[in-house]
Amino acid sequence: MKNKTTTQKDLSQWLALTTVKGVTPKQWLDVLVDNAISLEQLFEGSWQPKADQPADLPEKLVKLIDSADERTIQQSLHWQSMDSSHRIISVFCSSYPETLRQLSSPPLVLFVKGSMQLITQPSIAIVGSRRCTHPGKQIAHQFAGQLAENGWSVVSGLAAGIDAAAHEGALKGPAKTIAVIGTGPDKVYPARNHKLHDKILSHGGVVVSEFWPGTPPRASHFPRRNRIIASMSMGTLVIEAAIKSGTLITANLAIDLGREVFAVPGNIFNSTSEGCHYLIQQGAKLVFKVEDIIEEFSSLPVQLPLRSVEMTEKTQHETLATDELLDSVDFDVTAVDVIAERNKLSVSEVLATLLEYELRGWVAAVPGGYIKLRGKKNVRHPHVSI
Repeated sequence: MKNKTTTQKDLSQWLALTTVKGVTPKQWLDVLVDNAISLEQLFEGSWQPKADQPADLPEKLVKLIDSADERTIQQSLHWQSMDSSHRIISVFCSSYPETLRQLSSPPLVLFVKGSMQLITQPSIAIVGSRRCTHPGKQIAHQFAGQLAENGWSVVSGLAAGIDAAAHEGALKGPAKTIAVIGTGPDKVYPARNHKLHDKILSHGGVVVSEFWPGTPPRASHFPRRNRIIASMSMGTLVIEAAIKSGTLITANLAIDLGREVFAVPGNIFNSTSEGCHYLIQQGAKLVFKVEDIIEEFSSLPVQLPLRSVEMTEKTQHETLATDELLDSVDFDVTAVDVIAERNKLSVSEVLATLLEYELRGWVAAVPGGYIKLRGKKNVRHPHVSI
């Protein structure tokens, strides 16, 4: 189902699906994958539903698609045409991050400004409090700079405080920084970070959003942004966080996705240290130098990008690897790093193969990792009624 390139017609169709109210990305993807149909067939209703699906499902979906917001679609395409650095990529596009596809309901489209290649390279997220201490900013700046010196891209949310310090620190190193935002790609929030936003782009970084152009900041957008930060990154470093905060949401999402979580301890009398201490108690790795993070990924060649779709589009035998990898996934939740260790493979290699297994209904992504579905090749994705 993946395309090496996306045509203007494809983009218009993906954008149309995102504007249909009441239908999640997961539901659209389930229909496409479960029925092995193309976008064109979906939009035309020219496909036969499975025996356990309503006979009139194709016609119902066409009616839903007819409710797509044409104005939003055209605004999005116009935004892309405004600058050569503006790109819209679909979930089946080869430049879409493989790690993002592990989400149960990944964004159907991403709006990207800047270096496209950067979003598929190994990265570490650095997140923390907006109302951070000065030492917290220094720590974020230092860790980000040292990670960038060691070839890691640094992902954060362009927020005030720790996020901004992390972006600034990463700009000092040869690797670049990725800003995932909770607004449309043509908005900057908070406004005080406008210069930082422009600096990220001018220094070879990238800005990523799942929201249409013109979308203002809303409270509900930032948890969605946080899940992208956690999913895009191989690990998440937390520097200063309150117990009830968006930062801890990001850390918990990373844990659910089987990613590494790191935390910097702080002053026990400072409320912004409570979240980090809680994470350490729950099993996050306590770190006080960048080597504590890098050693967790010693087998991953960070100088090279994660394996792209083009590299994984081989024969079925090559793409699906061997049954040994599938056998290493339990019927109970199995963490990705456990699967990688059992097969002596890197996490990126395992994620690419697990994605293929998932699309064929052999495994399912769940909080904490993957589970093997009973029946192997005879099991399909559970159908979601629309």
